[in-house]
Formats: sequence, C-alpha cells, structure tokens
Amino acid sequence: MTQPYDPTSLEGVPAAGRARLEQNKRGLFTSDLSVSEFLLIKEAGFDPLGLVVGSSIFHIGFQQSSWKKSEEMTVLSEAMYAARELAMTRMEEEADQLGADGIVGVRLEVGRYDWGEHMAEFIAIGTAIKHRDGELHRAPNGRPFTSDLSGQDFWTLLRSGHRPVGMVMGSCVYHVAHRGMFQAMRQSGQNVELPNFTQALYDARELAMERMQAEAEAVQAEGIVGVDLKEGNHGWGSHVIEFFAVGTAIVPYGEEHTITPPVPVLDLS
Repeated sequence: MTQPYDPTSLEGVPAAGRARLEQNKRGLFTSDLSVSEFLLIKEAGFDPLGLVVGSSIFHIGFQQSSWKKSEEMTVLSEAMYAARELAMTRMEEEADQLGADGIVGVRLEVGRYDWGEHMAEFIAIGTAIKHRDGELHRAPNGRPFTSDLSGQDFWTLLRSGHRPVGMVMGSCVYHVAHRGMFQAMRQSGQNVELPNFTQALYDARELAMERMQAEAEAVQAEGIVGVDLKEGNHGWGSHVIEFFAVGTAIVPYGEEHTITPPVPVLDLS
C-alpha cells in the first residue's frame, strides 16, 4: 500500500496546523534542532523553514499464528509499514508547502493509547530546510529528501561529498515458535543454544535489512548511513516481535571532495 503523494495537499491538517504553516511561510521558523545543529545547518548553506509533522492512527489487524511454527506475520508487517508510509508522506507534503528541499532529524515514533487496544499512532516529525543558493537537493522522485541524521552528521556528510536522498526502511513482524514442554525440560539448567529461537530472530532481522536495502537500490543510492535496527513488541504477545531497520540513503554529488582528517577532542565535561 503506497500513499499517493500530492505536494499541494493539506488533507487532514487541522486549522491550527495550517495556521502554523502560514506563520512559517511568513518567515517565523520552528525547529527541533539544538543550537549546535542549527549553526551547522546554516554553515552547510541551508535555512530551517519549520517543524513538519505527519500522523496516522492505524488499526492493527489480527493474524492467527501456529504455536509451533516460526513465521512472518505478513498482515502485521504490512500494517506497520503502511502506517509509517502514511505518516512520512504527510510530513513530506507539509515540507512541500514550505518549499523545502529536505527534512533533517526525522524521528519515527509509535504511540499506544489505553482507549485503543488494537490501535497505534505513527508520527513522523523533523525540520524542513531549504538551500540558500537554490541548489537542487531533492530526492530523485521530486519529493523533499528525508534524513534521520543529526545536524552535525548532516554537515559532515555534505563535507564528504555526499548528500541524503531519503530515509529507507524495512519492517518484519515475526512469530517465534514456542519450545515444546519436553524440550524445555531436557534443556533446563543447561548452557545450550536454542536453535529455533536463534534462527527465527536471525531470519526476521535479515528480512527487515533486506527490505531496507531494496528501498535504497530503488533510489539508486550508493549506500546507507546511520542504520538503526530496532526491536518492538507493540502489545502482540510474548512471541511476536517487530524488527524495524531504518537509515539514510546517500549519493555522491558535485566534484570530489577532500575529507579533512579528524581532530581528537578531549571532553572536559
């Protein structure tokens, strides 16, 4: 499920959100950047335009699993992926309203609420930025680029002769088979590997990583930096777990850059 992208869309944005975007268009920027990140973003030739947000409250469906079988829960995998895509797309559309080239410091969060046992809110939030000299830094698909890099890492990446083209991600919700009663009794008190658990978690992580890499290949990236492999349960039970891989896909740009040797710094704090 892919959310259609409309750079002119403000569908679902409440009146207060539209007023916030109008204030940003008039020159009052908002940002979740630290002061150091703000200075480095400016040093890199970009100006912050405003905080942009995308939200989607999603009903997570049900899928039956076999007690003795390790397998992917495809219904849940697709739901988690689709919900994040909705939130990301809405965040990018807000950035387009501000005329941004990209979004830095993107955070993807999942929130659960007591009033919705099978519902979760997916939130994408970051700071929209625009290049001061009008250089084209957008993603190949024409959308503002997205990156979960900090302001410091973004500045360093540009100095290395690379730029971000987008956040790439892969999700896999997996059911880990239970051990049989007699197997558990035989292994009680022993130092021994549990092959069924090892293989199940290994398979699930690899599926998430493979899907993230496939997204990077689709945008013709040279590589992915800042990869984070997260694990979450999200209330599905003790033997169902999500592996979520996310990082920033990058490409080289411009002429070859000379990378300055790192300078050791002793932190006295």
